[in-house]
Amino acid sequence: MQDVRVINTGQLLDLQRKLRAAGHENIRSSMQRRIRRAAEPLKNDLQSAIRGLPISSPGGRGRGGGRSPTSRPLRSTIAGQIRITVRNTGNPGARVFVDKGALPPDLRNMPHVINTGRIRHPVYGNRRRWVTQTAPPLWWDKTVRAHAPRMERDVRRVVDDVRQKLN
Repeated sequence: MQDVRVINTGQLLDLQRKLRAAGHENIRSSMQRRIRRAAEPLKNDLQSAIRGLPISSPGGRGRGGGRSPTSRPLRSTIAGQIRITVRNTGNPGARVFVDKGALPPDLRNMPHVINTGRIRHPVYGNRRRWVTQTAPPLWWDKTVRAHAPRMERDVRRVVDDVRQKLN
């Protein structure tokens, strides 16, 4: 699983230099807001995708779910940590990612594991009994692929609009 980055480094860097030189702070903040707005539908779809992702035991073995031994639901916890950052300097662009630092320590690798489609974990924390569950693989990658063309178009439009305002 990889972070989503919407960048066109050459054009954005050139545009940032021109904005800084011209001192157009309101145009810069508007550009940042519009790029964030272009990434919002992806963030929302990623959150919906993980919340609705079916996770099952192969062959239907076992007694079925039951209450979680923790107070945090796995998929909702991951969905709540999907973030967007937009940068105007350095490496400008938008980035959609799972904030692993905000996840509980035992779940930090879970977004990647679920994306593989195979989840192996101890049964209710018992390290002597393990179970392998499955989920549809590549929930992150498929959602990102579906949004990439639209996001690229939106960011290109924002960059073109800002260029016109500067000329």
